[in-house]
Amino acid sequence: MSEGSNLLAALREEDRAVLDPYLETCEFQAGQILYEPGDTVDYCHLPCGHAVGSFFVMLESGVSVETVMVGREGALGGIVSQGRMPAYARSCVMHEGQFYRISAVDLEEAKSQSINIRHLFARYADCLMAQVFQSVACNAIHTIEQRAAKWLCAAVERTGDSDIAMTQEQLASMMGIGRSYASRVIQRFKHDGLVKTRRGGLDVLDHDRLLLHACSCNELVRGHFETVLRGVYPD
Repeated sequence: MSEGSNLLAALREEDRAVLDPYLETCEFQAGQILYEPGDTVDYCHLPCGHAVGSFFVMLESGVSVETVMVGREGALGGIVSQGRMPAYARSCVMHEGQFYRISAVDLEEAKSQSINIRHLFARYADCLMAQVFQSVACNAIHTIEQRAAKWLCAAVERTGDSDIAMTQEQLASMMGIGRSYASRVIQRFKHDGLVKTRRGGLDVLDHDRLLLHACSCNELVRGHFETVLRGVYPD
């Protein structure tokens, strides 16, 4: 049952047989909230195929800033903590699609039955923390242009689709910047033939050239994934 999830595909057949009875499939639309801060994390959600989720930290001003994007290489909820715990960040769906869902209780039971499942999620927790660390450094040091290019490239890589359902206002909010800053960056990308805008989103026209404008943060995270969970990070 684990088709579409790179993370679950890393398991051997006998370990997937332990986990599969606990998994159920769900379809979520873009913008759907999985957890708000303080909610009890009852389920772990694993994006499949082109589905993407994100973690957002909510600030006192009402601004929400993305910290980590999660595609088919990972999971949202109950990864670093063990069992049912309150959510610290908002987790929501960025790109619609299918998710696998497993209750926190059942995930712990599967880990107790298979040391390989336990090790897989422990290694992913390490990779998730690496993304968080890199995100903190990126937001502190890199330019808005580098960060915007990095995010757009990461979205294309995870969804396999150059058509991104994200307005400039949403991009600005997600990056924790003013809309005017995001608009100027997108206009530069348009002028260079890297993207084009449309109502409710934008299209990445040249991923390889856009990658030249991005910082190296995605590649550093990819390198850590390759060391810890080879073959799981999306191509």
